[in-house]
Amino acid sequence: MKDFIAIEDYSSSEIQELLDLAENLKNEWKLQGNRQILANKTLAMIFQKPSLRTRISFDMAMRHLGGDALYLSPAEIGLGKRESIADIARVMSGYVDALMARVFEHEHILELARWSSIPVINGLSDYNHPCQALADALTIQEKFGTLKGLNVAYVGDGNNVAVSLLHICAKLGANFAIANPEGFDLNERALNSGKKIAQATGCLVTILRDPHQAVQNAQVIYTDTWTSMGQEDEARIREKVFPPYQVNAKLVSEADSDVIVMHCLPAHRGHELTDDVADGSHSVIFQQAHNRMHAQKAILARLLGGL
Repeated sequence: MKDFIAIEDYSSSEIQELLDLAENLKNEWKLQGNRQILANKTLAMIFQKPSLRTRISFDMAMRHLGGDALYLSPAEIGLGKRESIADIARVMSGYVDALMARVFEHEHILELARWSSIPVINGLSDYNHPCQALADALTIQEKFGTLKGLNVAYVGDGNNVAVSLLHICAKLGANFAIANPEGFDLNERALNSGKKIAQATGCLVTILRDPHQAVQNAQVIYTDTWTSMGQEDEARIREKVFPPYQVNAKLVSEADSDVIVMHCLPAHRGHELTDDVADGSHSVIFQQAHNRMHAQKAILARLLGGL
């Protein structure tokens, strides 16, 4: 692993090894604190979008492993505007040990990786969200022991989070069903890639319009905001289209009795997710948020710590 750009870049065994490493690092941290395997290492964090979980989880992951993190705001960098991405990548490669970037355009991540001589981590792009997916899989593994053979239902917009969730489910042998309104489908290339992976691992990918059909026998129900950052001009249209896709108590009752409900946050309560579900017995949204830090420790340890 030189970079961490997309789940589809890695084999099933490599993804599983990262999950197991994340679980080990989490247990180690709880018992005695983590070994300082990233002492004298620095991660630069480039943000085009604001963030709570991405910024703090990466910052604390580096601190727990003995390293340091440097936050760079949109105003400080102007990625691809004030200075070319190629120049930024080559300058930063002489200052720090790794780059994490949270961007609008996926091409910006690819270009950073192309020109950097240090590891580049995709903290989010308009195409995918691999760090989130690794934390999601860790949360599911902690609950059920494995993803293989589970039924995962995603309800809502076929966005970047859905793309990486599809790919990690397919890599690890979980059946993936998505229910979304017409016109808000998964990226076609991402869907074809997910189907190809699923064929190799022996699981199913199902595309539906009906959320009630999607959650039948599901052990996991996942949802996300109806309107992502950068889509604010579509908010009114989306708020008219998506109410039938709300994850509420009735929808949850139609899934497996042991189902867990997931959301990558921030949640718009009363829209894609009701309060009683978000705070109810099936919800793991805060465990999921906390696992961002531990999943990212595994990525950092693999890229920088030699684990």
